[in-house]
Amino acid sequence: MSVWEKKREERNKEKKSSNTHSQTHIYTPTCPECNSLKTWKDGFWYYQGKPIQRYLCRNCGLRFSNNGFKECQTNNGCQICVLDEMKNLVAEQTKTKVLQENKNKIKSQLVNFAWQMKKEGYAESTITRNVRQLKTLTKRGGNLLDPESIKRVIAQQENWKPTTKEHAVTAYTSYLKTLGKKWKKPRYKRIRKLPFIPQEQEVNDLISGCNRKTSAFLRLLKETGMRSGEAWQLEWTDFNFEHRTVSVTPEKGSNPRALPLSTELIAMLKGLSNTSNNIFTGSLRHFRRNFRKQRKRVVEKLKNPRIDHISFHTLRHFKATMEYHKTKDILHVKQILGHRSINSTLLYTQLVNFKETDYHVRVASDIKEACELVKTGFQYVTGEYVDGGKIFRKPK
Repeated sequence: MSVWEKKREERNKEKKSSNTHSQTHIYTPTCPECNSLKTWKDGFWYYQGKPIQRYLCRNCGLRFSNNGFKECQTNNGCQICVLDEMKNLVAEQTKTKVLQENKNKIKSQLVNFAWQMKKEGYAESTITRNVRQLKTLTKRGGNLLDPESIKRVIAQQENWKPTTKEHAVTAYTSYLKTLGKKWKKPRYKRIRKLPFIPQEQEVNDLISGCNRKTSAFLRLLKETGMRSGEAWQLEWTDFNFEHRTVSVTPEKGSNPRALPLSTELIAMLKGLSNTSNNIFTGSLRHFRRNFRKQRKRVVEKLKNPRIDHISFHTLRHFKATMEYHKTKDILHVKQILGHRSINSTLLYTQLVNFKETDYHVRVASDIKEACELVKTGFQYVTGEYVDGGKIFRKPK
């Protein structure tokens, strides 16, 4: 053996004795099969988006990783990775795929349901409400093809009012009707309550506390008693600013009508943007959500929790109640609201029992002052006295 071969052998022995596992673990880990130090980096293995360094043993040909993966087994020269993590990943991917297929199937069913209702002539608001209700039922574990499953989901909603449950039953009944099926409907009946009627000062505080667009919308509902959907679809051509009137296109089978407007409201409407045919643009649902945020700020500022109960539809009740109190004419209130049946209007005859002390009182000394008071909602009571004044009043 030559001198150079002896020196090479001694150097290899020193290298093997000095290179421990802890010293080479980071850079060149030992092979788990033959404990050889002749290992090369062999690319990366990606698991859940994270790169894992893999190694190749030049002595026995084993591919392995020391970053949480189990060792590989050699089977006739082929490397078979036994990884629990990969099994879990495959199971998770399969579950995700099934959920996505179910989601797409439900979406397809709801699209067909909405199209069937549209072909039968239902209003857009009714279609949207029913589809949203069915989506809620499916998200909470209901199967649209299993009526018993829907019954169970509705019964489990303890926070839902009987009216909400009745709407859910109605929506699912319409869905089954499009499929040519029937079911034994659960019995949920709405509890009819008298609506909340705020004071006029509370309504004015809410209007003044909102932004320009919301204030104009609230003032329009207060003065006309329109439904929010009727007001939202108004166009500029529906207004006659010269005669201070607005033509209402009805919803829910109501009657069309023309309603008067005040000069203050007309000024607020003219101050809005006039870039489209409609006065109020965008989504009414998003607008209502933004209104709730503004209402909450007004409640916190004024420390009046009653304002938090004022909604868009509350202003319709407010207008009907005030009109009946002023005129005591139920047919007049029916015409303003656009009701087809007077039974719907009779509700407002029993809402509020005004006291004689709940009035703003003004005295008019001439005909000009009297006309101004009448324009702002005051009613003539009595007069004339020695000083020539006449008394007018308006509910607070």
